[in-house]
Amino acid sequence: MRTLTAALCFVMVWEGAAIAAPAPAADSQKFTNHFVSQRAAQADLREGPSYAHKVLWVYRHKGYPFRVTASFDVWRRVVDVDGTVGWMSAVMLSEQRTVLVTGKGRVPIRENPQGGKVVGLADPGAIAGLKSCTQSACHIRGGEVDGWISRDRIWGVDADEVFK
Repeated sequence: MRTLTAALCFVMVWEGAAIAAPAPAADSQKFTNHFVSQRAAQADLREGPSYAHKVLWVYRHKGYPFRVTASFDVWRRVVDVDGTVGWMSAVMLSEQRTVLVTGKGRVPIRENPQGGKVVGLADPGAIAGLKSCTQSACHIRGGEVDGWISRDRIWGVDADEVFK
C-alpha cells in the first residue's frame, strides 16, 4: 500500500513585528478569497507587500496550499493552515490547487467518493494535488496515490466547494 508522507520544513524568522495591511488595489477582487499553492521550493512570507519588509517565515515545500485574502500590486496576502498571515510575491504562487492532510493519524485514501477499497494512506502534513470534490470527499493525487479522501481531513478547500 502506498503512503503520502509529510516533508514540511519551516524556518521561523519572526521578530515581533505587526503585519502591515495596506489598502488593496481596486482590481484585487479577482485575486482574493481563493486557494493557491506554493510554486517554488522556497518562498518567503513577509510582514508587508514589498521586499523591504521583514521575512516572517520561509516555507520550504513546493505545493503548500494558501488562501489569498488580499492583493496589492504583485503581492498577495495569504493565510496558511495555522492562520499565519503575511504577504508573498505573486510569482511564488501558483493557481494549481493542492490540499494539506490534517488531523492525527494516517487517513485512508479510497477508490471512490462513497468509500470502496483503500488505495493508499496519507500522513498528516502530506500535500496532494486536488482534482475534484463532492460534498463529502475530494479526489487527490500525490506521488503514485490517486483516490478520494474525506473532506474533514484536508485543508485547502472551502466547506461548500464542489467541483469536477
